[in-house]
Amino acid sequence: MKKIVSALVLGLALTSPALAATGVDGATMPIFWAIPFAGMLLSIALGPLLFADIWHHHYGKISAAWAALIIVPIAMIYGLDATLHVLFHTAALEYIPFILMLTALFTAAGGLVVRGNLHGSPVLNTSLLAIGTILASIIGTTGAAMVLIRPLLRANDNRRHNAHVVVFFIFLVANIGGSLTPIGDPPLFLGFLRGVTFSWTLFHLWPETLFAAIVLLTLFFLIDAWLYKREGCVAPDPTPDSRVFVTGLVNLALIAVAIGAIVMSGAWQPGVSFEVFGTKLELQNLLREAVMIGVTFASLALTKNVDRALNGFEWGPIVEVAKLFAAIFVTILPVMAMLNAGKAGAFAPLVALVTDANGAPDNVAYFWLTGFLSSFLDNAPTYLVFFELAGGDAAHLMTDMAKTLAAVSLGAVYMGANTYIGNAPNFMVYAIAKGAGVNMPSFFGYMVWSGAILIPLFLAVTVLFIR
Repeated sequence: MKKIVSALVLGLALTSPALAATGVDGATMPIFWAIPFAGMLLSIALGPLLFADIWHHHYGKISAAWAALIIVPIAMIYGLDATLHVLFHTAALEYIPFILMLTALFTAAGGLVVRGNLHGSPVLNTSLLAIGTILASIIGTTGAAMVLIRPLLRANDNRRHNAHVVVFFIFLVANIGGSLTPIGDPPLFLGFLRGVTFSWTLFHLWPETLFAAIVLLTLFFLIDAWLYKREGCVAPDPTPDSRVFVTGLVNLALIAVAIGAIVMSGAWQPGVSFEVFGTKLELQNLLREAVMIGVTFASLALTKNVDRALNGFEWGPIVEVAKLFAAIFVTILPVMAMLNAGKAGAFAPLVALVTDANGAPDNVAYFWLTGFLSSFLDNAPTYLVFFELAGGDAAHLMTDMAKTLAAVSLGAVYMGANTYIGNAPNFMVYAIAKGAGVNMPSFFGYMVWSGAILIPLFLAVTVLFIR
């Protein structure tokens, strides 16, 4: 550990007098500055698989250790003021808005409860998946998964074959359905914070998403109908059919308020700002963050405890996300600086992979590289890496490089479905289904499903839309 810190300090000494927000020249930064970021992502990917018990109890400490490998050298070389400036800039403009949005939607969605039970026929299951796919872009993939996974499990708890229902639920509701708004999936909200307009994803990604959703829903219906017919006599239903109704509806209004605040922050530009630690905080963004806090507390106050209990609501997932992303946002700082240097920086080989001989962006490479890494690492920081690799200028990316931004966005959101660890809701859905007695595929068993179904689908998306 001491050798790594010493190497980072030496590397920082060779750069400009500050990091990221303070104007470091990423072209002079050695590649080992990316070690903490890579270590952080690999810890998230492998920790739950290789040392689950240790990871569950100590993921916060592990994350803090990787973040310290960035923070300590800054403090040692430039002092406390420079360190606070860098950290405050990142926290105020990216981390805090990101976490407050997730917390507000997580809390409000956790208060929406679908009660009652229906029979899990192919038509009903396909309808629930379609509803969840739409809902994912409205209340987020995590919110939609939390609201619908238990009703879907109850509807199919007397079926001999029901693991495929959960697998397609992960494909559609926990991932692909969240591609149409910044609320849908964390990578897209990070893009929104970087300047991508709220409506850009809807207007530019709907053809691909509609195509993917129709293909998957059709394929699911055919598979489910075939298995349903093969089952013949089903076991007695432990949760007989009963009237379906929704409680905690006040949370729908609160979600609408949160969405309105996000749209407002992008559309309303009053030109009022406040400078703190050298960072400009704009009024519309401060109001957005205040609304998110208000939505969270209002949901807690107005939702009955029994509704949250029926949803299995607990703070663990959002606490974990908060801790992990605190470290991610710190460790990604030097990576962003090196990516901004383009061909002059340490990531020149990566730049070469996503550009053709004339220097133009290779959108197919952007789609598949973003997607491949999003399959095994967290898709939000992966999106940021390729967003910066494409230039990092939202205005330019939304217009002249719209196809490149679409490729990055689709790769991050869609291919998070390739593994259980590609997107946060995936493993949550897996754990809930496993706890309900569903014989879920193993980690590699799930990849057989995704490889057989999703990879051909993504090849079709490439041919029809990306090229």
